[in-house]
Amino acid sequence: MNLTNAISGRPALAAAVAVILVLAGGAVQATPTAPEAPATSLASASTPAATVVLEYKMPAGRALTYQSKSEEAQVMEVQGQSMDTQTTNTGTFTFKAKGLKDKNFLLGVTIDDIVTTMTSNAQGDMSPNMGAVKGKSFDMVLSPLGSEVDVSGAEAITYDLAGDSHNLSSGFKMFFPDMPGKPVKVGDTWPSSAGTEDKSSSMNIRIDFQYVNTLEGLETVEGMECARISSQVTGTITGTGNQMGTDLTFSGTSKGKDVWYFAVKEGIFVRTMSESTTEMSIDVPAAGATIPMTQTTKAEVKLAGKK
Repeated sequence: MNLTNAISGRPALAAAVAVILVLAGGAVQATPTAPEAPATSLASASTPAATVVLEYKMPAGRALTYQSKSEEAQVMEVQGQSMDTQTTNTGTFTFKAKGLKDKNFLLGVTIDDIVTTMTSNAQGDMSPNMGAVKGKSFDMVLSPLGSEVDVSGAEAITYDLAGDSHNLSSGFKMFFPDMPGKPVKVGDTWPSSAGTEDKSSSMNIRIDFQYVNTLEGLETVEGMECARISSQVTGTITGTGNQMGTDLTFSGTSKGKDVWYFAVKEGIFVRTMSESTTEMSIDVPAAGATIPMTQTTKAEVKLAGKK
């Protein structure tokens, strides 16, 4: 799961929660289409019989810069009133290898740029000011198989949204795709899972994902021979919150598809394209109300530079 999918949905959710009471009048925040192939020139997918080993390689001094973009549409219905929220997220992040920590990679991460634009028919422009985040750095630890061992340094990088403070750590817990941990050949599948928790003063949201990954073939992307992997994704969302003294409970499911590319020889994550649909309910016990919410997301993360 990439950063854009992991982190971008929560600002929209937080903003939605912040205006629930307004829409409630003072009562006490689908199946996806398969992503298109990348715009870069690709060779036809080959189907070699030989196995490949997929592992990250981050020799000291290597620097990888990624650009991300996502577009979201969110719809909620509260007492017959509809709130439509449109969100666009863009970001640029650089990961620089500092050497090994135990048997894992120690990476310095820099937030080169990050912008969130959010508009709602209920409250107009709700875009958070991300200026304080730009240029910030932290260290993270990544395993050769793609497990984000430690991203706690990102907890200190915060931004405000709807009067609440959030940090970036939860998104970076799911930036790099997980590798199978064994040699694979075209047609092989393997499961993986990921989860993240977003805590703030008013909400605690947990998102857990299950993946079924399939190696579909090998393609040339940006001059590198890459494994093309498709991932069928299902997710569950749980959480609690409180707005103006009113307790809220969140529950929902997500379904989608990721298509991602990994440079086999170089050990580099190159690109991912994702589409998903989330169906969620927000229960407001004090008002005896359940608020349905649907969110569709289309996202891409791509390698923009390497040194």
